[in-house]
Amino acid sequence: MPKPLTALSHAQVKEIKWLLTDVDDTLTWEGQLPPETLEALGKLKDAGICVVAVTGACAGWCDQIAKMWPVHGVIGENGAFWMQKNEAGFHTHSLIPMDKMRSQQQALIELLEQVLERYPDIEFANDQGFRYCDVAINLGQDREQVDTEIATRLLNDILQLSLDEQPLKATQSSIHINVWVGEHSKRYTSEKYLKHNADFVDLRLENIGYIGDSLNDESMFEWLPTTFGVSNIHSILQKLSTQPAFITKSPGGYGFAELANIISAEMRKN
Repeated sequence: MPKPLTALSHAQVKEIKWLLTDVDDTLTWEGQLPPETLEALGKLKDAGICVVAVTGACAGWCDQIAKMWPVHGVIGENGAFWMQKNEAGFHTHSLIPMDKMRSQQQALIELLEQVLERYPDIEFANDQGFRYCDVAINLGQDREQVDTEIATRLLNDILQLSLDEQPLKATQSSIHINVWVGEHSKRYTSEKYLKHNADFVDLRLENIGYIGDSLNDESMFEWLPTTFGVSNIHSILQKLSTQPAFITKSPGGYGFAELANIISAEMRKN
């Protein structure tokens, strides 16, 4: 079971140089971005911590986050691309050519429309038109939450499918099922991002923290030793083969702020 943040040692905090974070229900809470979250992101930046949002959110949201929030960059649509705003300007780095990505996405939409005919109460996410790569199926964004058993059955149905002889990849967050074709994932693209933006040879896994709340964060919990769950992760802990090492008292962005305050206070002691 995860330990409380009080069990996080000073030595572990001092090691953190990069903090990767989920967005929905980790930085946000109940569909809103708490002011405490934004303040916490600013404190981390001032303390020299590089924060990277790693999210299933659509390209439209990622564009806004990368441009407006105090983050180093944003990995979007579960690893399909990343966006950064820095001294050189704003740019998007995609793992495959954008035209190929969009072509695959359209074929994927047509395939999933057939699946959703068996689930008449479930539709694509409202932000689907702002996505570059994946297809998001709405489980709880601005709607009543889909029953857990139905969501699990739908996810399993999708995972039986393939497109152009490639098995579909799908993962479930607190609000969506995200579906795509390709090898990218939160972990895969996080490694690529760090290789492009950090001294990866000297960077140790202990220098990278991750905080999340959902099933699609499990690969990050498996990869990194210093991981965190915001308290709302309690509802799905038993479904995780690998759980976060620590857990906050508060949910969503309020829990993120708890962790950020500990890290930034420790860094100020230098």
